[in-house]
Formats: sequence, C-alpha cells, structure tokens
Amino acid sequence: MDKDLAITTHVSVPRSELSFRFARSGGHGGQNVNKVETKVELLFDVLHSPSLTDEQKERILKKLENRIDSEGVLRIVSQESRSQSKNREAAVERFIELMSHALKVRKKRMKTKIPKAVKERRLETKKRRGEVKRLRRIKEV
Repeated sequence: MDKDLAITTHVSVPRSELSFRFARSGGHGGQNVNKVETKVELLFDVLHSPSLTDEQKERILKKLENRIDSEGVLRIVSQESRSQSKNREAAVERFIELMSHALKVRKKRMKTKIPKAVKERRLETKKRRGEVKRLRRIKEV
C-alpha cells in the first residue's frame, strides 16, 4: 500500500502524500448507511508536495482550480459503492486520471498558410463562373 502512484512516465506521487477522510454516505445501503462510514474524501496538498516541481504545481493549480481550495489542497470525493475500500480505490483512480490530464502538455498549434495554387484555383473558378453568368445576360440592342 506504500507503493508510489505513477501519474505519468516522469511523475509519481507516494501514497503517503495522500490523506483520506471518511464520512457516512447517503443513498442506498439500508442500515449500512446509518452505521458505516463509506464515503471517502481524498486530500492531496498540491502546494506543499515534494514530489512535484514548481512548474507542475502551477499547471495543476491552473487546470484543476475548481477542485482545489484556497490552501492548495485537491479534494476528490467518492461514494458510489457501499464499500469503503472500493470507494477509496475509486478516489485514487480518479486522482491519477485528473493529475495525468492536468500534467499533459498540449502541443502549440502551428498556423498553416493556404497554398498559392489553391488560391489561384479558387480565383480561376470564380472567374469562370462569372463569365458563364455574364454570357447568360440578355444583351440590349
């Protein structure tokens, strides 16, 4: 359970940096809902994580700003299952998915020019079309 979580090929986060809180979950479960704390809240301190570089922290804070509080803590809640262990694993999987998506570097878009031949072809077809329309006009005598 102390194994590192592989986020990307270059980034891994030790499980010891994750903290969990548990609460009673709503919904289905009968008496289980009233007795067992199955809702899992995963907390990860992005700002103070030693396994991330400043650039990575900045990228995560920007991409996941809606999920991170003012102290820089990422919060993920899972309560789909009636089992605490399944909810914990679901929260960890969601954490890995969110982090890998946030750390993905997007390629910068290269502007492309319209080739000269394509422009000339377009103008030529416009000229031909205009000539056809001009020849259809009724000539005044």
